[in-house]
Amino acid sequence: MPFVDYYQTLGVDKKADEKEIKNAYRKLARKYHPDLNPNDKEAQKKFQELNEANEVLSDPEKRKKYDQYGKDWQYSEEFEKARQSRANAGRQEGEWFSGGGDGFSDFFESMFGSGSGFGGGGRQARFRGQDYQAEVRLTLREAYETHKRTLTVNGRNIRINVPAGIENGQTIKIAGHGGPGSNGGPNGDLYITFAIETDERFRRAGNDLHLKADLDLYTAVLGGELVTDTMNGKVKLNIKPETQNGSVVRLKGKGFPVYKQEGQFGDLYVTLNVKIPTNLTEHQKMLFTELSKS
Repeated sequence: MPFVDYYQTLGVDKKADEKEIKNAYRKLARKYHPDLNPNDKEAQKKFQELNEANEVLSDPEKRKKYDQYGKDWQYSEEFEKARQSRANAGRQEGEWFSGGGDGFSDFFESMFGSGSGFGGGGRQARFRGQDYQAEVRLTLREAYETHKRTLTVNGRNIRINVPAGIENGQTIKIAGHGGPGSNGGPNGDLYITFAIETDERFRRAGNDLHLKADLDLYTAVLGGELVTDTMNGKVKLNIKPETQNGSVVRLKGKGFPVYKQEGQFGDLYVTLNVKIPTNLTEHQKMLFTELSKS
């Protein structure tokens, strides 16, 4: 598998701090989000690459391993054990494993798939297992809350934790849950892509939600209150007198949860649709006529 430079993917320096990485990811994720690039395969691929890079670089432990081992960071523990084992064998045979040549990658290729075997002496080569792909479909309300879900992959049940705020088209990797390795080689990985269904009431844009709400003419003219939905219950909106059709009310913190940032939410934007009354009585029509003349 070719080396992927996660720092280059996010467009940040290797010395970038957590805030710089977070800001770079948010900016690029908005640009390549599937909702803004429908039917654009390249944008979807780029979005998945951004999620993978962010998944590693935003986690201090994973980032440390990645910085040390590059594309083989997931096998750092296996590498250390194998290197120690080979060093011990080298002492007995009068030779030491130096880690020279082309470095870690060549060593891993000899372990996990080059076909040349490990340690010589006729030992069989270890081969890494096949990666699996799976799709999980969620409603918008399911994506709103952290929950557990069981899916069946290749006849095996796997229970996963779905974090609140997961994006449509986002792919996460479950290490070691792919196909089994051969001759003691490591298992492959499981890549799960999430598909978020369109909601009848709410439209999601990143961490923000958008909602349309009907407003009667009398409240729009005179002012008052309007009860409207949010993802976690109903709230009252204060309507100013002479509110115009199409006016937008912002409810801070009533949007979608921010992925893996506990307690942080986007905003909810409510667009008001002023309804013109119908089936007026003659008296009501007369009142409107008098009002139009005033």
